[in-house]
Amino acid sequence: MALISVVGLKKDYINEELVTPVLRGLTFSIDRGEFVSIMGPSGSGKSTLMHILGFLDTPTAGQYLFEGKDVSTLSDDELAAMRGHKVGFVFQAFNLLPRASALENIILPLVYTRAPKSEQVIIAKKLLTAVGLEHRFHNTPSQLSGGERQRVAIARALVNAPEVIFADEPTGNLDSKSGLQVMKILQELNEQGHTIILVTHERYTAEHAKRILQIKDGLIVKDGPVESRQLAESNGELIK
Repeated sequence: MALISVVGLKKDYINEELVTPVLRGLTFSIDRGEFVSIMGPSGSGKSTLMHILGFLDTPTAGQYLFEGKDVSTLSDDELAAMRGHKVGFVFQAFNLLPRASALENIILPLVYTRAPKSEQVIIAKKLLTAVGLEHRFHNTPSQLSGGERQRVAIARALVNAPEVIFADEPTGNLDSKSGLQVMKILQELNEQGHTIILVTHERYTAEHAKRILQIKDGLIVKDGPVESRQLAESNGELIK
């Protein structure tokens, strides 16, 4: 059974009497453990698709199954639970609390769990160490580089052990070296079994995944494996 399955997925935005179709009937599936890039130019519908897949928005028509469950049948509370436990998000703008330390930013999603504070700290430290920031526990975002901020965001996305990590233009605000370091972490997470869905407008970035789902004008124009995959190294270089 596919982790994600969509059939005839459509999304329209309505402004007064004007209907603007954004997604025009998408059908595809994503298996557990895949690393998929959703690639397309600005306005193609890729971000709208990510929001629907991440339970942040609802489709106008079509069917979306997650772990075999029809998402349209879920209540608001059930959708909120899915967002909190089934998916993690990494955004281009990092979305970190500016006055909170790296540890505090990661602990925040755990506040709503019943885990004791000491356990929350252990989890946060383990995740920061996993992304190479064991020396930055108590630094605030302003004391971190762009690449380090994005690594904190990745650690935060992992805190509730989600089924899927959505990375929305995760290298958009980074220099090339920091961007490759972030892509290396995502590739390593995928090799560990995490399902990664990367949203990008750049083919170069998309080619770090194993499969590209290309969207244009709300339609899938190509869906297939990456032929010449980019493999990053921890030092911000490409494996030749």
